[in-house]
This record gives sequence, C-alpha cells and structure tokens, in this order.
Amino acid sequence: MQLKIMPKKKRLPAGRVPLILFLCQVISALEVPLDLVQPPTITQQSPKDYIIDPRENIVIQCEAKGKPPPSFSWTQNGTHFDIDKDPLVTMKPDSGTLIINIMSEGKAETYEGVYQCTARNERGAAISNNIVVRPSRSPLWTKEKLEPMTLQNGQPLVLPCRPPVGLPPPIIFWMDNSFQRLPQSERVSQGLNGDLYFSNVLPEDTREDYICYARFNHTQTIQQKQPISVKVISVDELNDTIAANLSDTEFYGAKSNRERPPTFLTPEGNASNKEELRGNVLSLECIAEGLPTPVIYWIKEDGTLPINRTFYKNFQKTLQIIQVSEADSGNYQCIAKNALGAIHHTISVTVKAAPYWIMAPQNLVLSPGEDGALICRANGNPKPTISWLSNGVPIEIASDDPSRKIDGDTIIFSNVQERSSAVYQCNASNEYGYLLANAFVNVLAEPPRILTSANAHYQVIANRPAFLDCAFFGSPLPTIEWFKGDKGSALHEDIYVLHENGTLGIPVAQKESTGTYTCVAKNKLGMAKNEVNLEVKDPTRIIKQPEYAVVQRGSTVSFECKVKHDHTLILTVTWLKDDHELPSDGRFTIDKDQLVVADVGDDDGGTYTCVANTTLDTVSASAVLGVVDVPDPPFDLELTDQLDKSVQLSWTPGDDNNSPITKFIIEYEDAMHEAGLWHYQAEVPGTQTRAQLKLSPYVNYSFRVMAENSLGRSLPSQPSEQYLTKAAEPDKNPMTVEGLGSEPDNLVITWKPLNGFESNGPGLQYKVSWRQKDGDDEWTSVVVANVSKYIVSGTPTFVPYLIKVQALNDMGFAPEPAAVLGHSGEDLPMVAPKNVHVNVLNGTLAEVHWDPVPLKSIRGHLQGYRIYYWKAQSSSKRNRRHMEKKILIFQGSKTHGMLPGLEPFSHYILNVRVVNGKGEGPASPDKDFNTPEGVPSAPSALKIVNPTLDSLTLEWDPPRHPNGILTEYTLKYQPINSTHELGPLIDLKIPANKTRWTLKNLNFSTRYKFYFYAQTSAGSGSQITEEAVTTVDEAMASRQVDIATQGWFIGLMCAVALLILILLIVCFIRRNKGGKYPVKEKEDAHADPEIQPMKEDDGTFGEYSDAEDHKPLKKGSRTPSDRTVKKEDSDDSLVDYGEGVNGQFNEDGSFIGQYSGKKEKEPAEGNESSEAPSPVNAMNSFV
Repeated sequence: MQLKIMPKKKRLPAGRVPLILFLCQVISALEVPLDLVQPPTITQQSPKDYIIDPRENIVIQCEAKGKPPPSFSWTQNGTHFDIDKDPLVTMKPDSGTLIINIMSEGKAETYEGVYQCTARNERGAAISNNIVVRPSRSPLWTKEKLEPMTLQNGQPLVLPCRPPVGLPPPIIFWMDNSFQRLPQSERVSQGLNGDLYFSNVLPEDTREDYICYARFNHTQTIQQKQPISVKVISVDELNDTIAANLSDTEFYGAKSNRERPPTFLTPEGNASNKEELRGNVLSLECIAEGLPTPVIYWIKEDGTLPINRTFYKNFQKTLQIIQVSEADSGNYQCIAKNALGAIHHTISVTVKAAPYWIMAPQNLVLSPGEDGALICRANGNPKPTISWLSNGVPIEIASDDPSRKIDGDTIIFSNVQERSSAVYQCNASNEYGYLLANAFVNVLAEPPRILTSANAHYQVIANRPAFLDCAFFGSPLPTIEWFKGDKGSALHEDIYVLHENGTLGIPVAQKESTGTYTCVAKNKLGMAKNEVNLEVKDPTRIIKQPEYAVVQRGSTVSFECKVKHDHTLILTVTWLKDDHELPSDGRFTIDKDQLVVADVGDDDGGTYTCVANTTLDTVSASAVLGVVDVPDPPFDLELTDQLDKSVQLSWTPGDDNNSPITKFIIEYEDAMHEAGLWHYQAEVPGTQTRAQLKLSPYVNYSFRVMAENSLGRSLPSQPSEQYLTKAAEPDKNPMTVEGLGSEPDNLVITWKPLNGFESNGPGLQYKVSWRQKDGDDEWTSVVVANVSKYIVSGTPTFVPYLIKVQALNDMGFAPEPAAVLGHSGEDLPMVAPKNVHVNVLNGTLAEVHWDPVPLKSIRGHLQGYRIYYWKAQSSSKRNRRHMEKKILIFQGSKTHGMLPGLEPFSHYILNVRVVNGKGEGPASPDKDFNTPEGVPSAPSALKIVNPTLDSLTLEWDPPRHPNGILTEYTLKYQPINSTHELGPLIDLKIPANKTRWTLKNLNFSTRYKFYFYAQTSAGSGSQITEEAVTTVDEAMASRQVDIATQGWFIGLMCAVALLILILLIVCFIRRNKGGKYPVKEKEDAHADPEIQPMKEDDGTFGEYSDAEDHKPLKKGSRTPSDRTVKKEDSDDSLVDYGEGVNGQFNEDGSFIGQYSGKKEKEPAEGNESSEAPSPVNAMNSFV
C-alpha cells in the first residue's frame, strides 16, 4: 500500500461536515508561494491598547503581504483618515505603517483615538485590530498640607500615598530624603494601593521624611509626595504633648500600648469581593495590626491553593495566583494571628474572561469546483458573540456569493469559483474585550510543485526518529507518495508515517533505513518529484558516567566520563559546571576521560556535567560535587516586637555548605554588667529563622546566632543592636543562705549574692533578718550593701536561729524569702565520755564501748568520737617505753567501735573524746588492757655454713615478732635425689635459746631441703626454707674423670657417631627420591616404648615411664602427680618430626620429611630429671 494524501473533489453533502473540517485543516497547513496570486494577510500591527510617549514621534504599525502587493488605508475613530491632508502624517513606502511627526510641531493629544488599517488587492481586503492610541501621562501630586503625626508606642499607623492617576499607573515606593528605601518587615509593609502600614509603631519609627514616590516608566519620570513626619512617644510624653500642643498637632488614635489581638487595617469588615480576568494575576491582600505583630495565613475554602501557581508576597500579606482561570473562583480566607487571638476575612473571588480562541479561522486554498469551510470558535465569560465580515464589510451587507453559506460560527463553501476569493474576518466580543482574525479563501488552479530543496542529505542517529521533508503546493491538493531505492518500491504505513505537510516520518531509524527516498506529488494538473538521501549513524553513548562525590575543602576530586561514538562523526567532549563553562582556573584540568579539580573550595560545589557532542546528537551525564563544612554564620539580625520582658529576634541563615542546618543557638551579652561575656539564651530548629525571647529587667541585651549542622557549629553572627530593658524589683532572693558562728558569741550569716543580671535594677541591697528559733523574739533586720556576709555579735553559744535574706533595689523588694535554720558559734565540749570499757577479742582486735555525752555539754554540732590509743610496754620485757599514739575517728553518735591491728602480747592504753565543729572535748580517764600471746613470725634469717661430706651447720636469727615467749624451734629436712624426688622427712626439736645447730651423718654429695620455724604457747609460726648440698668424695670424682678419658670409651663413641652419620645419609638420599614414610609404619619400625599414640582430646602423647626404672614415683617426686609429661618436655611431639616446626603432611597423610633431630630444649630450673635416651636424643648429642 502506498502512502498518499488524496484531495476530496466531490460536492459537500449535508452530512459531511466533519470530513470538510478535516480537509480544511489539511489545506490550511499549506503555505501559498508568494509568486502566486493571493489575498492580503496582515503580518504585523501595533497593540490594541497603544500607549505612546508624548515626547516622541507616533509610529502605528501595519504590515501585510499578498499578490499583487496590497495597498493600505486607515480609519480614525471610525471614519476615513486622509493622511494626504495632514503634513505631519506619512506612510512608509510599500507598507501601511503611519509615522506622525509631533517632535517638530503638534501635540500627541491631537492624535489620540481609535485607528484601523486595511490592506487591499484584487483578491480581497484584510483589516487590523482597532488600535487605541493614547499618550502616557505622569501628573504631579496635588498640593496638600500634611500635619505631623504623634502617637503612642505600640499603636497602629497608616501613612497614605494616594498617587495621581497616570497612564499607565505608576509604580509606588517609599524612601527618605537620602533616596534610601525604607526597610519593610512583617511589622511595616506597603500595601497594593501604595499606602504604608504599621502593625504597631516603635520609637525607632520616629522620623520626619516618610516620602511616597511614584515612578512613571513610560516617560521615565518620578513624582514625589510631600514628606510626612511621625513621632512615637511613651504614655507620659504623650500626656505632656497633648497639654502643650493640642492646638497644632494631630494625634493618631488613642489606644494604649498594651498587647492586643489582631485587627485588619485592610480590607475592612469580615468579607469582601474581588473580580479578575482569566489569564491575569490574582492578587489578594490582608494587612492587620496588633501587638505582638500578627502573622498572616491563607486558605481556600472547599479547595486547595494551586501549588505551582501560588506565590506569597509582602511577608505573606499578599497572595498571588498567576494564570488565573475560572477554576480559581471561590472563597479565600486570610487569617491574622498573634499570641492574644486570631481573626479572619473572607474574599469572594469571581474570575471573568475576555474572549479567547478555541479555533481561529485558517486560510483556505481551494481549486475551482471544490468545497470547504471557515470555522471561528471562541469562549469567554460571558459567552462572546460571533460576527463575520467579508473584505472588512459586515457580511450581511457584503456582495452576495452563491458559493458560501453562514451557519453561526462556520462559513461553508460549495463549488467555489475564482470570484469566490476573498478575505473574511471573524470578530468574537464580550464586555471585557474582543478577538479579530483574518482568513482568506483563495481559489486557484495550480499543478503540483515541491518546495523542498532537491537532493537534500539527511543524517540521523540510529533508534531515533527521522523526518524527510517534502513541502509541496498545488490546487487541487496533490496526493503525496514516497518511494525508496532505485527500484521505486512503495513505502507502507506499518513502518512509515506520512504527515499532512508531506514529511515522511520514520519512527525508529535503523542502519537498514539508509538510502535514497523519492517524494512524488500529483494532482489532475500534473506531477512533481524530489529525491533525498538518508544516512543512519551509531549513537553517542557515555559508557562510564561521573559519580556523586562529597569532599572536604582543600582535597582533590576527579570525575570520569568515557564516551563511545560513531567513528565517522567528530566528537567534542565539554565539561560544564552548573550549566556554565568551567572557571578559568588552573585547578581544573581535563586529562583524557577525566576532569580533576584540585584544592576544592566552597565555590567548587555544584553540578558537573560531561557533554559529548557530535554534529547529530548530544548526550550528557552529570554528577553533584558537595563541598561540606560547618554553616556560614547567620546575618541580618533584627529585633522586633520589643516589649518589657520579650523581644522577637529574626535572622537570615548563612550558607549551610551542603549539610542541612539542624538548629540555631542564640546567645546574649549583657553590656551593662558583663560586657564581652556571652551566655546561652535559647535554641530553635534549623527550619526556623526567628525566636521569641524572654528577657530580664535592667539588662542591656545584644544577641548573636550560631548555626549548627552535622559537621559542627558556625562562627557567631555579628551582634544585633542593643536593647535595654526597663528596671524592676528583684524577682529572686540570694541562694545558699547559711548561719554559722565563727566565735562562741556570734552568728555569721552568709549568702550567694545576686549577679548583675539578676539584680533587675540599680541599687542592689539585702535585708538580713534573724531571730532565735526557740523563743518569741521579734525579727531583727538590717539592710546591707551588695555584700555576701553579715555578722551578728553577742549571741549565746550554739543557739538555733531563723534567718532570712531578702534582695531589694531602687524599684522595690524581691518576694518574701523562706526562713533558713542556722546556729550561733560553737565552743569546745565540756564533758568527756564516761563508762569506757574494753573487750579484747583476740591478739590483734579489741572492742571499745562508752556512754554518749549529753547534747547540751557538746556545745556544738556533734561530729563524732575520737579514740586515742598507744602501746605502753611489752609484756615479755616489762620495761616501759613511750609509743606513738594512734587515733580512730567514729562519725556521728556511735558509742562503740573496733580497734584493729593490735600487736599480741602487748599492753595498751586508750581514752575517748567527743568532737564538735570547734574541736574536741576533754579526754576520758585512761583505760589499760593487754592482748594475749600469738604465734611468732618466721625466723629472721636461716643460712647453712661449713658443709662437709656428711654434715651441715645451720645458723639463724630469732623471729622479729615473737608475739609471746618462744618455747622451742622445729627443724624438718629431707634429701632430694637426682630425679628431684624427695626422701623421708626428718623432724628435730631445738631449744628456744639456740641460734646454731649442726647436722651429722648425712650422705655425701646429696642435696637437702630444710624447713625451720619457731613456737610459742599459742602455736607454731611461719616457716622459712633453705636447700644445701654436702661435699663430693674426691676419689669417686677422680674415677669418673678417668673413665671419660679412657681410649676405649672415646673409640666406642666415635663408632656410634659414624653409624648414625651413615643412617642420616641413607635417609637423606631416600627422601630426595620422593620416598614417603607413613606415620604408622615409622612407629611400628621404631617400636620405641616412648613413642605412644596421641590422645584424641588434647593432642598430647600418652603416659610416659622411665625405660630403666619401672617403679612408681615417690610421694615427694617433682614429676606431676597425674604421671603425664608436659608437651614442651616430650621428645616426640609432632613439631619435632620433619623439618623442625614446619614439618608437613602429603595428601596420603604421610610425613614429607624424615625424622630428624629436635631443636635443643631450654634447661630446666634446678636439677633435670633423668630421662631414658631415645634414638632422636642420641642423634642430637652427636650432630
């Protein structure tokens, strides 16, 4: 099936209107070539509402095209405008544009009116809109006398502007005499009408130069209103001013400056109406007064505000909705709220609409005998009326044309002829405006022509759409067919799309789409064709994209971008930062596929984009670089709503440096009392930029704000302006009030003074009051300066007092304080504890008891009791000597205690004393007691002297602490053989008066171990041990040396060494040949009783016994009692096989290496136990 567009040539039946509409759309898409006859078309004209500058020439535009070229004429205010009769008016050549020369002479007002242009040729006439020409106006303000305004702090105020009516309306703003804009805030703002509104005034609002300016943009002029003077005073100042100046000063309002709920300044009442036109900006305004300053909120009743079209201006006081439509009609509510209440105002919005197009009429090209239609559809509120004109004349009085029929908003043409050519105008109008559209009907008989350049060459990227142009014209409308290739095969609809303008669309071009395409246009008058070429290229792809990065200042970061593209196309890779060129900075370097940024700074954060360009396509990939840091300091600190005990602080956050601000910390400085010292005030979430702060009286406040994020805290902001709060009486009294006497006859009252911040006013003093607790005395009071202590003299000793310390200043007293209990001065206790007795528990511990001292005799705060005790003499020597006294302290009211650490067999003396805050009282009578005997300490020293073959002599020193009378010494000893086994124990008693003893009939060359201790009647003391060896027999030693030096013994040892060496060589050769020695075979071959299977549980070898002596070990043996050999003492651990500790197993479980010698063991402490020799040990001894 071929792709073609077929013209419809039949006449229009009654039921074929939709088809005709389709054809009209098709035909209207064709642009008539300018070399063909056609009616005029308006191409350019001045706006409907044309405001001109009266100082310049007037230019009213009207341009049109047509064949033959059209002629132009004008009407002014509905009548013909003869430009030839006015020398100031000329028309541009080949144009309808008027130029009115008023700069040489004449006035703009003379040419004010409604103008309309008509462009006409033999095929019809087109007309322009009605152009309303008006000169701009910037009138001066009317003269008026403005009286100064005086009002009380906190009152509302409205400064009227009332600018002169200009054309167009002026732009309003308020400035001072220095042409500086007046600052605006939630408290002070300009309304839509230009007035300046104050929700409440402050003393800093006092000034004499509130000036409203009106700027007229069209004439670039600014007009100025007379300055307005405003003075804000306190209540007392206001009363004085009323009395003195009532005759010549205006007073604004009479409300007090107390806090009050909101009231609307504009609009008035509870409800109002607002009408706006479709497509305009809807602006709703609510401004309220109140103290504190109200905050404005907006809602739409029974609906939501459009998210993307809603904006808040003027500190939320103005709600704006752009591109307003009928759906935005409804009730809008503004709510003003402060801490004392809330009010609301409802604005009923109605959206009207000037006419707007639904379907504007389009030019229609028909051939003789064809049918067609012009459609003009518009909407509006109210519904617009549709009227038709033909060549600028209402169609009702225009010349008759039998081919046309009017059906409301549609003109239907049937069997048109050349005389049917004309320009039709559609006018849609209602009370809010009108629309005018020209559309011609051009009856032509033309063979097809193709307007696209011949042999055009197209290049596209694979998998993207391709569009091959074939602009055409012909009347009747030609059919379009496309063919591909030399053979002229027709293209089918399932793959290709033929658009109404003749363009061939390939939805997804592939490599096989490359080739030559032919466009053929045909109608009954002829045929035309054109060839184009298509080439499909590989797409450009980014195969490695840059990735998101977060870095710290000063570091280096790189982004990678690898690109693959068609090799026949030229590739250009460009890096952008935030859609702009990279900074011209040496820190940015591009190396092949990478962008490297060195020494990253704050300004380097942003989006980096890699853009790969060819002549056919562009691909890009982006990555965000985050440079994180602590936030920048907040700025623009402002104090508003300044009251006696509160103020609102607002600020502008600094840059968060890519890490969201979590909170703001507010600090204050008291410049009056602690200048330079900043204190914590409050903190608010990071989403807030204001805080209501509570204040203390008589403080000269400055505030600063710090921002905090996950990385830390910013530097402090610059301090705010200072704010001095009014003085007031203290709201608190001193803390830590105490009453303690320093002497027995006084009472020292102390307290922690208030600091300057807490004083609340000048003249800080303290009223100190006291009276005895247990009595009916009146309070005694004295006012003292800002000190922290007062001494009351002449008081009885240690009497309870009630004490009060009250703060006061020049403004008054603090609240009545609570009474505190204190005592006058203490004196030393008068009485010693009685009935002291001691219960000796053992030789080192005794318990002491005593009766408590009466409280009245203590004369102070009872702190406890002290026991003094000392050792007076030794019971064994009976010679008195002074000993150092020891002290034990028992807190509180305890009446007994333990004396630890006593020495047995000693005589002690003690006494007890009571203690108060002043000191300790007299001692109780001394109490004696004795401790019983105890066991002695070990002898001070034990040494063995004069060893012989069979005797040893022991010398010792007596115990340093006998703890009683020594009765005897006990000596125990036993021999130790070469296997470290202990022999039989021998027990020997020695008289207490001996310090030397000789043991005889001992074995020669034998080690003995001795145990020695002393005894009293209480038992045996600690023992001391020692070891010694008897001397060696010289003859035996000589024989041993002789055997070792005999020739036969040396020869025997050499033979054994030679055999072992041969065995090692054989083993080495076999191992080099790869021989394997399974563990089981090797154990069976050796059949050594020392080599036992390993235990499964711990990996150690089984029990071990001496090969020469199978007797069980004796009781005193040093070998472990479980008869196992420790792992480190075994000759046959797995580590000792093969190559040292690195012996390995083959896959079949056999050892890789041969049995070889072990590493030499560390010598054991003392004498080594004798072990049966093993082949491995023998080998070690000779290798």
